[in-house]
Amino acid sequence: MSPATRIRTLASLRSRARGAVLFIALIVLVAMTLAGIAIMRSVDTATLIAGNLAFKQGTVQSADNGIEQGYQWLLANRPTLSLDNAAQGYNSGYSTPVWTNAASWVNSVTVGTDAAGNTISYQIHRMCNCANTTYNGVCAATALSNQCALDNPTGTGTPPPPSQGESFTIGAPGYLQDPRVYYRITVRTQGPRSTMSYIQAMVAVAL
Repeated sequence: MSPATRIRTLASLRSRARGAVLFIALIVLVAMTLAGIAIMRSVDTATLIAGNLAFKQGTVQSADNGIEQGYQWLLANRPTLSLDNAAQGYNSGYSTPVWTNAASWVNSVTVGTDAAGNTISYQIHRMCNCANTTYNGVCAATALSNQCALDNPTGTGTPPPPSQGESFTIGAPGYLQDPRVYYRITVRTQGPRSTMSYIQAMVAVAL
């Protein structure tokens, strides 16, 4: 092989080597680009999830205001709690609506929107079988006694003398305080990014 031929052969090999290196470099560059995009998407997704969890926790905390507002309403309206009051989101009988159905919240009370952008609404159900009946009354539909969830603390030993509203029957227990009926307060909180929470609390209110 002549010197000129050898030089042309070496130049051709170098040219092919440079072409292979360029091809490999392009493949590595594409792979690094795809990896960078994947990392960016992963960071964005993690940030979005963390933000959603924070908004969800905010709706749960805001629900405390709805529970407090419902409880204060019960205390202020004790004489009329045996009757429905749809305008105030109050039901004197127990029921189990589908809370995720918007129609179940037509007769609810909207407390308002707090500084975090959470809109709070509540409903109250008296834990009794029959609506529009006193806790110890008779249900009009069944002619049976109304059954309510009550908290009736009684004394031990010799009961105190009965007072107004208690039984004067011999041997009847004497209550240490007025009987209390249980009420269920259900709060719906709607927050940013379509977050929504449903919180329930059971409270007892003296008759």
